[in-house]
Amino acid sequence: MYWEIIELANGEVALRRADSNDDPLLVIRFSDEAKERLKEQRLDVARAMISAGVQVATEIESGEETEEMDDDEMIVH
Repeated sequence: MYWEIIELANGEVALRRADSNDDPLLVIRFSDEAKERLKEQRLDVARAMISAGVQVATEIESGEETEEMDDDEMIVH
C-alpha cells in the first residue's frame, strides 16, 4: 500500500492512499500565522510531521516501546 501527501484545494495538507480518492487518513491545517512564517517550507514541515507520526504508529503496532517525552520537554498551550 502506498500513501501520498497532497495539498487540498483549501490549503490543508493531507495523507491518503495513493490509489484512492477516499477521505484522507489525516489532515494538517496550518494557521495563517504559521503559513506566513513557513512560506514554501510548509509542505516540508507537514512531511516531517507525517513521517514522525507514521514512525510512532508503526512502533505502536509492532509492540515496540516508543520514547516518551518528559513533561518538561513538552509545551502545551
